[in-house]
Amino acid sequence: MEDASLLFRGRPAGYSLEARGKRLKAMKIVIINGPNLNLLGRREPSIYGTKSMEQVLVDIQRAYPDVHFEYRQSNHEGDLIDWVQELGVAHCLEDARGASYRLKVKGIVLNAGGYTHTSVALRDAVACCQVPVVEVHISDITKRETFRRVSLLTDVCSHSIIGQGTEGYGQAVQWLINHEHEK
Repeated sequence: MEDASLLFRGRPAGYSLEARGKRLKAMKIVIINGPNLNLLGRREPSIYGTKSMEQVLVDIQRAYPDVHFEYRQSNHEGDLIDWVQELGVAHCLEDARGASYRLKVKGIVLNAGGYTHTSVALRDAVACCQVPVVEVHISDITKRETFRRVSLLTDVCSHSIIGQGTEGYGQAVQWLINHEHEK
């Protein structure tokens, strides 16, 4: 199976930088997309828009150059559950000099796609997660087909952004930055 993760370009994780006279610590945010979101930009553009996920990720990295992003996508429910469970703990990374350090994930942006409406197991994984999880839906699920109107995730997520198009991903990142010390 092909590796579905992608590390964003940008400053190395853990890198401290000067911004407006204040020291900022790098923050790691992971964006997880569920089934069919690998087709973003091509699948039902009247509902989901024409922007590909690659374009969305470039826009997010440009807007937040001091944040270390990781992107993962899978059409398989178990992968999403494994990732949510895994991301509740710190990760050991290596800086440009080869020194190891731990950078804890500060938050997860989750668009679970169709699993939003069906996966009790994913809901349970999110409920156990020790970092904030922001639920994102490109379309307004409250105005879609009846079976899409119920999210099993909303009440266990820290925040939900629904119906804002692909801009919802950036809004989720901004929410995580603004609420960095919550959960």
